[in-house]
Amino acid sequence: MKKYLLALLGGLWLATLACAQQAPVDEDLYLTAMQSIADGRRADASLILERLIARGPQHAGEWLDLAMIQCALGHDADAETLFQRIEREYQPPQGIRDIIRQQREQGCYQWQAQVLWGVNAARGYDSNVNQGASFPVFTDSNGVPLELLPEYKPHSDHYSVVSGDYLRDLNADGDLAFAQAHLRQYDRLSAYNSMSLFVGAEHPWQLSRWQMRSSALLGALTLGGALYQEQAQLQLRAAPPLKLPKGYDFNLLGSVTRTSYKTLANFDSTTLELRNVLGFHNDSSQAQAAFGYQRDLGSAERPGGDRTGWSARLYGRRMVRDSLQAEVELTGQRWSGQNEYSPGLINVARKQNNVVLRTVLSYALRRDQSLQLEWRQVRNRENISIFQYDAHQIQLSWRWANL
Repeated sequence: MKKYLLALLGGLWLATLACAQQAPVDEDLYLTAMQSIADGRRADASLILERLIARGPQHAGEWLDLAMIQCALGHDADAETLFQRIEREYQPPQGIRDIIRQQREQGCYQWQAQVLWGVNAARGYDSNVNQGASFPVFTDSNGVPLELLPEYKPHSDHYSVVSGDYLRDLNADGDLAFAQAHLRQYDRLSAYNSMSLFVGAEHPWQLSRWQMRSSALLGALTLGGALYQEQAQLQLRAAPPLKLPKGYDFNLLGSVTRTSYKTLANFDSTTLELRNVLGFHNDSSQAQAAFGYQRDLGSAERPGGDRTGWSARLYGRRMVRDSLQAEVELTGQRWSGQNEYSPGLINVARKQNNVVLRTVLSYALRRDQSLQLEWRQVRNRENISIFQYDAHQIQLSWRWANL
């Protein structure tokens, strides 16, 4: 794709030099078309092309620009017709003739669907599979101490994981589809075995100068062999037209998620989220910081009623050596319930403070395969002791992907 954009830029520059004494080119339209092509929004570029054709090119430079845009869009015959017209009706300088010759030699853009996939196999240990309470005794609102049953205390186990992900371009305009599957099996605690499948699609578009991406996702999760949860999500990502330093990007995200629990009564919810994300990347590093607000709406019978919350995320990744990469991620989530959690037994509104620290070391065995050692620490602090828990996981995984 770069070679077509470079040729297009070269055509604009040479045409400007060759036609300096003629009417100026409508640069905004040409630059917008080029940016649309670079962003993968070929439908937008085609609409701009129609406007340029309807307006009518005034000189050889504008005809060349049209031809190069046609070629970058994959319209071979239309581009060749314009090249021949330039050669027949104008006397372009040698620089423009060279561009036409080079473009004919390399051919016009031909879209091919890009497919990315990856599979993972892992072995790990979880210190608190069931999120058992950190304190074995719970004191209710009447001051009565209650000894927790064994199933509500922490239980550890080893586990195995097999997972996969798939992503495919749907067309030349940047639409794509994706799928993720995950299977986890515990050695002893089979009631916590899980399977999940999520599928979705994404569509890029533009609103004024804002770059937008809309996505939809559907998923299901089983627990202990039974359907546990179904989920649907709509998300909009918007990149405002900010002039940021090189390597930086900024996005605003909004989403609505509907979650249905198949084995729990009165726990279905609809979650609204607004989040901003600031990112940075270069050849060897990547960093991201995000902060968001959530509103979780449930039924009137759900314990605690509706919830409001805040979330934050810090992420960093860096190449340590040629084949070794390190990642660090810190996430935090705070929730505050609207009503008393369980009047008569727990006469307080639930307040949750969850912090997760994750570190990963990845070693590239070859270009398409890697080993990953991951450590994950969870600290969940709440004002209701029965929900407080600590957990850590360590996992060694092998990944194979078509990079």
